[in-house]
Order: sequence, then structure tokens, then C-alpha cells
Amino acid sequence: MRVFRGMSAARVPSAVRAVLCCVPGAVAVGLLLMCALFAGPGASGAPGRAGDGPVAFAGLGERAGVTGRHPMMPAAAAPVRRAVGHPAAQPRVVPRAQWLAGAVREPPPARYADRVQAVFVHHTDSPNSYDCTDTPRIIRYLYAGQVEGRQWDDIGYNFLVDRCGTVYEGRAGGIDRAVVGAHTQGFNRESVGIAAIGTFTAGVPVPRAMTDAVAALAAWKLGLSDVDPRSTVGLVSSHSLSKYPAGTSGHFSAVSGHNDGYYTHCPGAALTAALPAIRQAAARLQNR
Repeated sequence: MRVFRGMSAARVPSAVRAVLCCVPGAVAVGLLLMCALFAGPGASGAPGRAGDGPVAFAGLGERAGVTGRHPMMPAAAAPVRRAVGHPAAQPRVVPRAQWLAGAVREPPPARYADRVQAVFVHHTDSPNSYDCTDTPRIIRYLYAGQVEGRQWDDIGYNFLVDRCGTVYEGRAGGIDRAVVGAHTQGFNRESVGIAAIGTFTAGVPVPRAMTDAVAALAAWKLGLSDVDPRSTVGLVSSHSLSKYPAGTSGHFSAVSGHNDGYYTHCPGAALTAALPAIRQAAARLQNR
């Protein structure tokens, strides 16, 4: 992801980006991991775990704020919400065990909000020309860039979607629960982070299978709280490095881009332009 640190972009060097575009998918992913490992720690200097300060994210210069280490409610008490009013069908989600094969690190205790009010859509700012059979390996590299390179406790996105429309579970804690992720500085509570695997800057085609999958996922997760994907929701910022000072309210579309809450180019101009259609598709799936 390309982001602004304040208003100055922190990004993968252009020379590296050019190389990534010219090599096969597996090699490109390897180079991407090298970028992740050498991007350096977050401005706080602290490990990229769920602390109060900003932390580096995705191994690509991303910074995502998360709230305190203590659960917002104990895991045993965290409710599994059942949709009322306008539920949508749960899409098929590939469990994290299928891409995390071989990893030995246990996930941290999950933190939960009481509901999901918003979806923040991201792109991973990684190569687009991958074979979908390689998606688990790509996610492992992204995970390694955060957990091994940045000393994060888990991947930050709640879900990832590849160009073939396959949905993968990201952060641990239960796909039908309001797991607090680490994806949008200041607004990780009561939101879900969905990452589209690829780079979707201006003029780059966004696969229909991908947008359909994002819409289905948004419809289901928002439907658990009976939130209309076309509505506007209010979220309180937890960190002043977002676009909103800590403690102030921001108003967002229920399906927003990462750049709505933070100074970043993510999810890219092309994917940003697809968000209105994604909202409409999600609303139809909720029978609205």
C-alpha cells in the first residue's frame, strides 16, 4: 500500500516496483518480502503488535493504528451476532490454516468490538499477474513481512480477496465475530478490513470476480449488524495520525476506502472508483 506519513509518501522504491513488474509472480513476491523486511520499524520504534501507538503494516510502509492490548471484551464474552432484518448469505471463506501451513507462531488472543459498522477496502500494492493457485503463498509472504519482519502479532487485514474472487480469512479470531484488526489507522474498532490482492491504481482493471467477492463479504459482515452498505456511519477515531484527531467522530460510507480514514493512496484510484458499485451490489445481496 502507498501511504503518507503526515503528507509525505512512504512507499516501495520506484526501481523495485519496476523490477516487480518484469519478473515472474513467485520471484516478484519474494522481492516484495525483501522490501517488507527492510522497510524498518514503525515511527514509535515498538514492535508491530496491538499497542496504543502507530505501527508499521503490511511490510510496505503501511501504518495502521490499533487500540490497547486488552480485549474490548473478553473472548468468551464476545457475542456472535446473528443478522436481523437484512441478512446476507455468508460467502465461502478459505480458513487461515490453509495459507498459514508451516507457520509455528500461535495467534494472539483476539480482541473484539460489539459489532461491525463499516468495511474499509484496501489493496496490497503487490503484483497483479499472479496465478490464483499461488494466493496462499502470497498471503504467507505478506504475513511474514508483518509478523517476522515487523514483529507484529498477526496479519492486520480481517480478510483478503484474490483476483479470482476467492475470499481468505486473515486475522485470527473468528470470521463471524467483530474482530478488531490492524488495517485503518484510528478506525479498527467496529470495522472490517478487506484487502484486494494486487495494485489498483488509475487505469488498472479491477476483476469483476474480485469486486463481486468484496460485495458479498461486505453484505454478509454488515448484515450481521443490519447495516445498509449504502448508508453513512459514525466512528470515533482512536489515533490522531488518522484524518481525525483521537476522540473525534468521522462519518464514512459503510463501505469505504482506506484513504477515507487515513492519508494514503490505498486502495488505488481504480478500486476506489469501483466502491459505489460494490455498495449497490452489497445492498442487493441484503435484499434492500
